[in-house]
Amino acid sequence: MNATAAVAAAVVPAAGRGERLGPGAPKALRELGGVPLLVHAVRALTRSRAVGLVVVAAPADGVAEVAALLDSHGLEGKDIRVVAGGATRQESVRLGLAAIPAEVGIVLVHDAARPLVPVEVVDAVASAVRAGAGAVVPAVPLADTVKRVEPVAGGPEPVIDTPDRATLRAVQTPQGFRRETLAEVHARALAEEAAADGSGLPPVTDDAGLVERFGGRVVVVPGHEEAFKVTRPLDLVLAEAVLARRRAADAY
Repeated sequence: MNATAAVAAAVVPAAGRGERLGPGAPKALRELGGVPLLVHAVRALTRSRAVGLVVVAAPADGVAEVAALLDSHGLEGKDIRVVAGGATRQESVRLGLAAIPAEVGIVLVHDAARPLVPVEVVDAVASAVRAGAGAVVPAVPLADTVKRVEPVAGGPEPVIDTPDRATLRAVQTPQGFRRETLAEVHARALAEEAAADGSGLPPVTDDAGLVERFGGRVVVVPGHEEAFKVTRPLDLVLAEAVLARRRAADAY
């Protein structure tokens, strides 16, 4: 892999609304410590020397607004591009990928709702791809026992079994990919959706899941407990506490 191909680009899909945080601004624009989650997430990526470009997939009607927002928070000197995202996360990643120069060989995909990912996690993911992995996810062991259940709406759910917790991991982002691997699985998923007319396809909630669906190999590197996803109001409270601790220690 040549020097240009070894520098990663990152895609941040940020076109969704994130209804679980309640009514108001899209989730990526909710504030943490007075700064939007999206700004924190982009800033975390730009702190890594492994990342040379960040592409943000914004709401289609908010591209100029998001670009101005990033500029207003001191990110104007970084190589950041804002493009129109799609109706789904998968479509937004595909549109972000299309905006990355062809010579870039490593692509990271990061959730805007993971604002506090430490730089060492970003570095570890990019390094694993650079070392030869086609798809890499950061993950942490589970603290809780997990049960598989038979879903029942509005009633007690029968337990099917209890997976061995030692074999389970909670997956985070950024996830890293060889450019050709990510492009191929997104092209195949798009063709699959067209052939199936959007019906009957198993849900895929991350890009590594697409790699798995089409038979690719995904490897795990250590994640970090502070790279959690801000999805619910309680997560935002926890994120505020982490951010306050970092600021008190001059680590942020």
